[in-house]
Amino acid sequence: MNTIPHSSGTDKPKLKVPANACDSHIHLYDPAYASPNAHGMLSQATAAEYKLIQQRLGTTRTVIVNPRASQTDNRVTLMGIEQLGRQNTRGVGVVNTSVTDQELAIMDDGGICGIRFTLYNATNAPVTFEMVEPLARRVHELGWHIQLHWTADQIVEHEALVKRLPGTIVFDHLARIPLPIGIKHPAHRIVTELLQSGRTWIKLSGAYLDSQFQADGLYRDLDPIARSYVATAPERMVWGSDWPHPTETSKPDDANLIDLLTRWTDTAGQIEKILVSNPATLYGFEGMNLSVATLQM
Repeated sequence: MNTIPHSSGTDKPKLKVPANACDSHIHLYDPAYASPNAHGMLSQATAAEYKLIQQRLGTTRTVIVNPRASQTDNRVTLMGIEQLGRQNTRGVGVVNTSVTDQELAIMDDGGICGIRFTLYNATNAPVTFEMVEPLARRVHELGWHIQLHWTADQIVEHEALVKRLPGTIVFDHLARIPLPIGIKHPAHRIVTELLQSGRTWIKLSGAYLDSQFQADGLYRDLDPIARSYVATAPERMVWGSDWPHPTETSKPDDANLIDLLTRWTDTAGQIEKILVSNPATLYGFEGMNLSVATLQM
């Protein structure tokens, strides 16, 4: 098997992935939909290349998260939903407070079901913390969720804001709890309380972002964090590869990333939930008929 762009290794996962498994966090890139001041544009990161990842991992459902390079232009994500198949693909968009109701309706028709606030590094971010609550209330009316990519310290600083947001909240990349402090960081308590409230989800993704052990140490320093989330709310965990790993110059092995679930869970039933039934619930994969959307925004 040849190496796939933006992924090291060639072996399939050791984990036998169940039918209808979902990769709940990827990005697609197309220079045609890049912001004029875009940072981080990648080549060979289209739907065609991602299909090779699906074949390798055995996943069939996908959630595309609009990339930083496209800012608030969500056409690359809408096109990706079309290219990967509407019945098995959903999107998470990026908007700011200038978005119109018509644009939100187009995104909704096109398979987008949430918006992301990437404020981990606020430099050149198209959104601000002041936009979070008003936008959350607008998209809540559409039944969308809010996805947060914040630092652990930002979660602590904005605890009151997060707790008053309406609807479903999804924390990216294990809520970015730093190491070696790990579960002793106060953000872990906040996230755990939110998980216990019943409307918060965690993406078990981006292991390489905060691990100090990295791939050579099999990311084992993240085990206590991930396992604590799974123990608290196994029915609200989803897994994502984060392909094409835009933050990484040395690309991880995507098979190893999905195999982390065998350490972070205790039963095959939990893995089934994380890969199949949980994302079906969060992203509406079952019983949802999407209409044809106009992609000109």
